[in-house]
Amino acid sequence: MKKLLRLPSLLKLALVFLTALVFQNCTQVEIKQTTDETLNITEYLRANQDYSMFLEILDITNYASFMNTYGTYTMFLPTNEAVKQYLKDVGANSLKDVPLADLQNIAKLHILDARINTTLFTDGKIATPTMYGQYLITGAANINGVSSITINKTANIVASNLELGNGVVHVIDKVLRVADKTLAQTIEADVNLSLFTEVLKATGWYDKLNQPLTYDASKIGSHLTVLAQTNDVFTKAGFNSLADLKARYSKSTDPMNPADSLNLFVQYHVVPQLNYLADLATTPVFVTKAPLEVISSKLIKDVIYLNRDVFNGILEEGVPILRAPSDVTTSNGVLHYVDGHFTIKKRLPSPVYFDVCDQPEFAANVANYRKSTGASFGIPPGGFADITWTGSKTYTLDWNNYGGAVNGDLIRATRFRTGSGGLNDIEYKTPVIIKGRYKIWVSYRAHASGSSNTKVFFNGEQTSRILNMKEFPNDPSVVATGIVDRVYESQGYKRHIFPFVKGDAMVSRLVGIVEVTTTGRHLIKFNTDAGTSSGSADADRIDLIEFRPVDIDQIWPKFKKGIKTGIKDPNGDANGDGLIQREEATKGDNSNSGY
Repeated sequence: MKKLLRLPSLLKLALVFLTALVFQNCTQVEIKQTTDETLNITEYLRANQDYSMFLEILDITNYASFMNTYGTYTMFLPTNEAVKQYLKDVGANSLKDVPLADLQNIAKLHILDARINTTLFTDGKIATPTMYGQYLITGAANINGVSSITINKTANIVASNLELGNGVVHVIDKVLRVADKTLAQTIEADVNLSLFTEVLKATGWYDKLNQPLTYDASKIGSHLTVLAQTNDVFTKAGFNSLADLKARYSKSTDPMNPADSLNLFVQYHVVPQLNYLADLATTPVFVTKAPLEVISSKLIKDVIYLNRDVFNGILEEGVPILRAPSDVTTSNGVLHYVDGHFTIKKRLPSPVYFDVCDQPEFAANVANYRKSTGASFGIPPGGFADITWTGSKTYTLDWNNYGGAVNGDLIRATRFRTGSGGLNDIEYKTPVIIKGRYKIWVSYRAHASGSSNTKVFFNGEQTSRILNMKEFPNDPSVVATGIVDRVYESQGYKRHIFPFVKGDAMVSRLVGIVEVTTTGRHLIKFNTDAGTSSGSADADRIDLIEFRPVDIDQIWPKFKKGIKTGIKDPNGDANGDGLIQREEATKGDNSNSGY
């Protein structure tokens, strides 16, 4: 009876609720779409009038909407004053007077498809190219006692590391300009390179360096790197004119002939591909356009030397690269200036220490690659230019952070085994190796799940020994079983890390002796016969591959483990290059004198 008496009240309450619901459905309601209220790059520009002119460039080129989407970008943002100066430089009254194509190129030159803070800058190129395709160069300047970071040697960063929803912004005081001159045009425009320009024209290389950039079927560009000599360098070497150079080098009647010595002189100053100072500092040998001829490169402190090598116990000083004027980006390559005259020299076999983690695809992961706290990451099939494999179409080849290895990292194959469920064979393209006879040492991290029967092939030919990655290094400190270095080497093994610490799993195995018939890059492949069952070979963990001429010491120098810090090490490594000579090791640790 009480329930019936309450019924009208309930009906009234229901009527009120339904009326409110209908009213709400007829009213526009703002729904929060995201929990992150950080502005995206375009929104940030619209909210700051100081950057309205670059925003106008983005609006005109339709990049504004693009820079408002989800992503991880870096923008170098010119101020309004910088854009006004640009208009003045090009003789335009407004941005609408600038050709659309020019504005599109400018917009792309200021944007990178990666989040890069200034902590990741080095004194050289930024690892990720701009959306235009050209690299930006960072440096440092000191103006009136105030230090600042420079971009492309022209613009200063006035505000940095502005973290936004889809990237990071660095504010600059000048608009960056696209490098639209070829190597030939850039060289000719420098009066200090007038004699070098004459030589280029006399040998036909001016026209070759004046060609527009092209790409082949593998998307590899026709970039070239030129190592130019100034007039002063020629004068100091005794050459004051083209006639002087012809008299010394041109042994035929036609310098245009590729076999003519003057033509070869020029070829030796041209290196294929794009090589900035950062590349020259980290790559020991470069192929030149001169057939089968190479240039060695070595970083000592902050100076890069070309052809600074020891032959027959005598140090050849080499030629330094002038850092300040170098790293000049052109439309088809990069230009460097050298502080000395250099020519082709007969090269003897030289050791190559190939760290397999030195891959540009790994290096592009700036957040993790060779950071002491970097997380491991993988790259799928087809993701490398210089590494290929057969087998799984989904498994990756991984960069692994491992402090016990050279440079603090290893390359790891996920499921190194036969069948479609693994990576069957992995082939690497080596750095340049000078022709000669070499012993190949493969250094790896021993592991219980490593492959016990890995075959090694050099240029398609199998080497003489099988690699067993389950084999751990011998510990020389154990009285009963310890083996000194020379005896261990005679058995085909060595401890390549110095100092060796009890429990270390890093070991190096001699896999064979090969004859390198031509100077250049070669192929080395690792193949496993391990089965597909879950208990079989799980991975290979390779540190580096050494190619040592057969007639040099196969043990020393050894290597320092861990990420390089550039700090002199009391155990050796005085140059910070990761190599420790025996005499340096003896000074740092007398207990190893028996090695």
